[in-house]
Amino acid sequence: MNLKTLLQLFLLFSSLSILSIGGGNTVLPEMHRKTVDDHGWLTDKQFADVFAISQAAPGPSILIVTMIGYKAAGVPGALLATIAMMLPAGILVYLVSRVWARAKDSPARKAIEKGFAPLTVGLILASAWIMSKAADQSWQAYLLTGVCTLIFCATKINPLIVVATAGVIGWLGWL
Repeated sequence: MNLKTLLQLFLLFSSLSILSIGGGNTVLPEMHRKTVDDHGWLTDKQFADVFAISQAAPGPSILIVTMIGYKAAGVPGALLATIAMMLPAGILVYLVSRVWARAKDSPARKAIEKGFAPLTVGLILASAWIMSKAADQSWQAYLLTGVCTLIFCATKINPLIVVATAGVIGWLGWL
C-alpha cells in the first residue's frame, strides 16, 4: 500500500468535495487534470470510461471517485477517496444549512442563490467540454457528441433513446 498515493487521494478528493457546488460533476475538469495530467493514475480514455460507467450505474454519480481511488491504490484507495469526497461536503452542508434556514429573508441569501446558478451552469459546461475532449478521439465522435447535444437541447426525445442509439453506433464500429 502506497501511503503517498493515499494521502494524495485524500487531499485531492477532500478539496474537490468542498468545491463541488451543484454536484460532483461540476469538479470534473479539475478531477481530470489532477488524476490524468498531474498524477497519471488514469489515461484520458480510462477517465472517460470510468465517467461513463459511473453515470450508467445505478446510484450516485460520484461513483467515479471510488473508481479512481481503486485504480490509484486498490480497495483502500477506493474507500478513502469515497470518504474524502463525501465527508467534508456533508459536514459543510450541515453547518451551512443551519445558518441558511435562519437567513431565508436575507438579501445576502438571495444574492448568493442568484450568483450560484450561473456559476453551476458554467462548471457543468466546463465538465462537458473536458469529457468531450477525453472521450472523443475522432471527428465522427465529436459529430455524434454534437448531434446528441442538439437533440437533448432541442427536443423532448427520451434521453434513453438517444443514449441507446449512440451506444449502437459505437457497437457497430462506426466511431
